[in-house]
Amino acid sequence: MKVLVINCGSSSAKFELIDMTNEQSLAKGNCERIGIANPIFSYKNLLTGEKIDKMEVPMENHTVAVELILKTLQDEKIGVISSVDEIDSIGHRIVHGGEYYEKSVIVDDEVIKNLEEIAPLAPLHNPAHIMGIKVVQKLLPGKKNVVVFDTAFHQTMPGKAYMYPYPYEDYTDLKVRKYGFHGTSHRYVSEVAREMLGKEDSKIIVCHLGNGASISAVQNGKVVDTSMGMTPLAGVMMGTRTGDVDPASVIYIMRKRGLSLDEMNTRMNKQSGILGIFGESSDFRDLDTARREGNERAVLAYEMFCYRIQLYIGAYVAAMNGVDAIAFTGGIGENSVGAKQHICEALSYFGIELDKEKNEQRLPGNVELSTKNSKVKIYKIETAEELVIARDTYKLTKE
Repeated sequence: MKVLVINCGSSSAKFELIDMTNEQSLAKGNCERIGIANPIFSYKNLLTGEKIDKMEVPMENHTVAVELILKTLQDEKIGVISSVDEIDSIGHRIVHGGEYYEKSVIVDDEVIKNLEEIAPLAPLHNPAHIMGIKVVQKLLPGKKNVVVFDTAFHQTMPGKAYMYPYPYEDYTDLKVRKYGFHGTSHRYVSEVAREMLGKEDSKIIVCHLGNGASISAVQNGKVVDTSMGMTPLAGVMMGTRTGDVDPASVIYIMRKRGLSLDEMNTRMNKQSGILGIFGESSDFRDLDTARREGNERAVLAYEMFCYRIQLYIGAYVAAMNGVDAIAFTGGIGENSVGAKQHICEALSYFGIELDKEKNEQRLPGNVELSTKNSKVKIYKIETAEELVIARDTYKLTKE
């Protein structure tokens, strides 16, 4: 059984085809800049290594993009299937499920209706996801579609964690609350960490660190708290996002600079974080290089990023009254030797000790990085969000 995983953004469509008989990824790629100038298509056959590297190709809308994906998957030279009949089902990544969904579900008319209703909670993401589902339904009629939510794994949070102290009617009328994101990654990584720990009764802190970053406290397989909020803007400092700030500072900046709501939203989501402080790039690799060269703003941005992660780890140790393991994942969490070391050095009070030599070896796969004397296990775990989506899709549609 083969599952096609689709992640549609407003101008993009990432995809991966996975054979669920052995969970082998067959091909993956990305359609970028759909409907705007200079659209780009990338593709890689993971069986042969053959690839299309950022080829410019007309893609005026998502229908054309998905048609290109299906055509390439069936291509005689670089394709991996002979016909779309080999695609058994399609799994869609959905950023926001609101309070409707605690788990993945098969798409039907009610699901579409609910997604459209909560679209204002994720205006940059959910409308694009809905469009992607409808395009796939049109091009692959009769195939079952499954939606897998970034928010679902976090729905186990208790009210004391997810509620905001606004007037209560803002929750009942507007559904203003913490939802959390990166749920598929937190779910996968925490499950792997539990297996590596070898105990079901566990307290795990997952640090998903990339251009977008979030922290979660997972106790006995269920989320106790997570750093992102009603939107992915909250929590730790990120590549271009502020993370947590004083809400009054937002009003102050808007008034002083004469900014509109949309302009301030752009400033907080796309011009802040590492980019805002460093000033040259939002890429952590560029930041790390500049830091080691002595760039003062790079040093400041680097220290701010690590410091805010340390604060959340400390808070989540308190939230769970202990911690058995800290798992690092995501582009920065998996690959940045310096960030892991910097973060862990300030956590020695909790008995957290990183094996610096092992950390610097950059070992592939899922690796324990704590010393023998560390009271808390430290893991580097490679996330697999597409596999989580494929697994849920297979489970719901295999019968």
